[in-house]
Amino acid sequence: MFSKKQESSKIDPEQRELIEYAQKRVKQKKNLFRHFIVFLAGCVLFIILNKFLDFGSAFRPASVDWFVWAALIWFFLFLIHVLNVFLLNSFMNKKWENEQLDKLVAKQKAKIAKLQTKVENEHPLPKSGSSISPATDRPLNS
Repeated sequence: MFSKKQESSKIDPEQRELIEYAQKRVKQKKNLFRHFIVFLAGCVLFIILNKFLDFGSAFRPASVDWFVWAALIWFFLFLIHVLNVFLLNSFMNKKWENEQLDKLVAKQKAKIAKLQTKVENEHPLPKSGSSISPATDRPLNS
């Protein structure tokens, strides 16, 4: 039992990244589905509160029941969630983030190189043969 050697994971990093991305997408879609279920249940609750329990029946902005406005606002938020999951995350994924990171790092390296050459031109280092040596004829603690 203790003498058996445990096999280490033989998944290469690229395969692991694909698995992690798939797990992330599944979690996003699962949360979207939950949001949809809560949205439907909430809309049914709004209708029950307004029509059957007479909650807020006197409040009718723009001659429309309040639960319609609440459902429209919630639907707008749900639509943003849908766009985020299916549209934005499909092209702004990990690969896109890495490309943007590489682009920004390259830009930063170019700026650093430009500044380095500017500093070298404006403030050249002294020649190696003409270095200043410390005076040794007097004590340091004087």
